[in-house]
Amino acid sequence: MSSTNQTTEEKSLKRGLQNRHIQLIALGGAIGTGLFLGIGPAAVLAGPSVILGYALAGIIAFFIMRQLGEMVVEEPVSGSFSHFAYKYWGSFAGFSSGWNYWILYILVSMSELTAIGVYVHFWWPEIPLWCSSLFFFVAINALNLSSVKVYGEAEFWFSIIKVVAIIAMIAFGIYLLVSGSGGEQASIQNLWNDGGFFPRGLLAADGKGGFQGLFAAIALIMFSFGGLELIGITAAEADRPEKTIPKATNQVIYRILIFYVGALVILFSLSPWKSITTNSSPFVMVFESLKGFQFSLFGKTVYFTSLIANVLNLIVLTAALSVYNSCVYSNSRMLYGLSKQGNAPAFLSHLNKNHVPVKAILVSGLFAAICIVINKVIPEKALEILMSLVVSTLIINWLMITVVHLKFRKSKKADNIRTKFPSFIYPASNYICLVFLVGILALMWITGMKLPVELIPVWMVFLYVCFLLVKRNKRSATATTS
Repeated sequence: MSSTNQTTEEKSLKRGLQNRHIQLIALGGAIGTGLFLGIGPAAVLAGPSVILGYALAGIIAFFIMRQLGEMVVEEPVSGSFSHFAYKYWGSFAGFSSGWNYWILYILVSMSELTAIGVYVHFWWPEIPLWCSSLFFFVAINALNLSSVKVYGEAEFWFSIIKVVAIIAMIAFGIYLLVSGSGGEQASIQNLWNDGGFFPRGLLAADGKGGFQGLFAAIALIMFSFGGLELIGITAAEADRPEKTIPKATNQVIYRILIFYVGALVILFSLSPWKSITTNSSPFVMVFESLKGFQFSLFGKTVYFTSLIANVLNLIVLTAALSVYNSCVYSNSRMLYGLSKQGNAPAFLSHLNKNHVPVKAILVSGLFAAICIVINKVIPEKALEILMSLVVSTLIINWLMITVVHLKFRKSKKADNIRTKFPSFIYPASNYICLVFLVGILALMWITGMKLPVELIPVWMVFLYVCFLLVKRNKRSATATTS
């Protein structure tokens, strides 16, 4: 992308996201279906050891966030890592990373819309999944069509609700454990009593405990961290990105420890892990199971009813709406960036009077709407299929970020430039991430998730063919004008 294009796009996209918006947008991307609903299948596979899995994956996510954060602070433009791949790796890297990111969040959009239907089922099981998906699809897209400030405000309050709810849940869970009000089954010993901390030896013939269950769950755990890189997309519309981006990036590791690891320790302590199922929120299930208990508060007897479970279901619904809201935003900005590069149709860079890429939002929404059809045709399998595909595109995305960062640092070193926000333990963190991500693909293959792995080379070949076609069209257009 030329410097002229960069200047133009920075003038075009309005910097309407303040520090509080950036902080909560980064947090909102990390707390959604992956934590509230995706934990179910992972917990069934790994038992309590899934807590360790989230901690390990969180560290990798933090490394990658610091790598992306270093590049974004240095060059805060739209298109994020697609821009960096294009500039420091090559045309195909920029093209493929941008379109892979876009399809990744189309899939995440579908997953979140599907999860919304699952949460609505908790109250009204007679409502079809596709009806709930359609309603919230229209509502969230309408919100994003207004202005970036409206999006930022909506995401700010969505995230505030999630943060307050999780902190309250952790505090209440601790109270139930310490006071003994959670019932006989509530005990910290649940973390190791029922088969040990590693109870699932998924590949072992004797079925004894081991690390295999944790390894099998890692791929599903990765789904939870999709969305952290959203902070890079906000750079072109962030007020003072050199200050807001580093602050938000550094807080990622604390959020992971508190909201994922902390919440899961409480979850597994309140109830035996074998009571968790794959098709509902473990958070809602645990508190629903406690409705028959009573406890004392300020000298009065309080009866624990299903009210708490209903409130929690409302919270997880809010979380899914929050992530989908961010998906609509990030997809439209990526399409906008690709259009400015010449790697997407020119009409997608059109902005309305509020500096919003309306056509990019509408096109992304059209593809995300396929989810409504999937939910109507195969509602039982929709979420499982979409989550597995998300993991593959997410791994491609993260692999490209860490490789591009290596090339970025090499270029800056050659120019004797010292970056403003250096990544953590460079270049060791890059190689750790590469080994981990390739290992995830191997685990997916070994544990039966072969289809998403097999689709990766097919998808990359498809992107390369598309790249060649776009490249040929550019040459033809240049020849015609000259």
